[in-house]
Amino acid sequence: MNKTMLALMLGALAGTAAAQSNVTVYGIVDMALVRESGGVATTTKLTSGVEAGSRLGFKGSEDLGGGLSAIFLVENGFQSDTGALGQGGLLFGRQAYVGLQSKSVGTLSLGRQYTPQYLAVAAVDPFGSGTAGDTKNLMASTGNSASRMDNAVKYTSPVLNGFNAELVYGAGEVAGDSTAGRQFGGALAYVSGPLLVRLAHHNRNNDTATVKNTSAAKNAVLTALYDFGVAKAHFAYGVDKGVNSALPRNLANPFGYAVAPTPSTDSDVVLVGVTVPQGVATWIASYIRKNDKTAFNQDAQQLAAGYRYYLSKRTDLYAVYAYIRNRNGAGYTAGSAIEGGTGNRGLNLGIRHIF
Repeated sequence: MNKTMLALMLGALAGTAAAQSNVTVYGIVDMALVRESGGVATTTKLTSGVEAGSRLGFKGSEDLGGGLSAIFLVENGFQSDTGALGQGGLLFGRQAYVGLQSKSVGTLSLGRQYTPQYLAVAAVDPFGSGTAGDTKNLMASTGNSASRMDNAVKYTSPVLNGFNAELVYGAGEVAGDSTAGRQFGGALAYVSGPLLVRLAHHNRNNDTATVKNTSAAKNAVLTALYDFGVAKAHFAYGVDKGVNSALPRNLANPFGYAVAPTPSTDSDVVLVGVTVPQGVATWIASYIRKNDKTAFNQDAQQLAAGYRYYLSKRTDLYAVYAYIRNRNGAGYTAGSAIEGGTGNRGLNLGIRHIF
């Protein structure tokens, strides 16, 4: 049924794109050879969405007059190795929203969207929030280690003197309880020449229809990027507090410990990284330190290095290696843009095409 719905919807949208010049069809196809080791078993596979999740999207706008426009975006994630739908089988699981945009007032959008917390981290991740060097391996994207939120109302302000802000609210939609599952967050950004700085926060209520009185997951992060021309310097500092604030990406005890790792409820994390362009290529490296402040003291450190070679503006080849040192039974794994990984070491050799 999902495949039939997808075919019908894509056909309708393609017809709209042909009729209106302000509708854009875009996407990414990403494939890589992946080797994961250090866990219970070594895995070698051909997989999709390593550097960036494979996707097909449609976006557009309509001029309503007076500087106001209607906007929309729907983005499907898929596995290019199997053709299956991504994001757990959701039709437009990457993003799906509609809204109004004004150059003087800002943008109001409603639907499934990225959190300001995730966008702040992704903006300074040397690996672009993908490959085995992904910041998500140790740095939480939001309170539930996801990058998107459902039922979201987001406001994005215009840029004024280099500053702009984002505010977002996501209803939990639990009958009889307006706070259960509720999420809210925001970010303040500043851009001036080669400098980009963002301060972001996210809060998620862990209560459900049946589980009550659990602590909220709270995440805050300060990120910065500075372009020296010959190289870019990347930095992030995050603080994660509360249940589900810093979940490992793989919860299946991939290292086979007698006692499974315990997700931290009080931690901080630091990222430093560098990207060095060299003609049509770029060298990439990062270091991340996770400091677990609970009694378990399950710290971790990640080292990652990579090389990206551009065959054209839209096609690149990449090679990345990452190693995570887990301490005191920590269970962090080297994943990718869409997968959590199965071991503390990951090697990626891939190709990405953007259209």
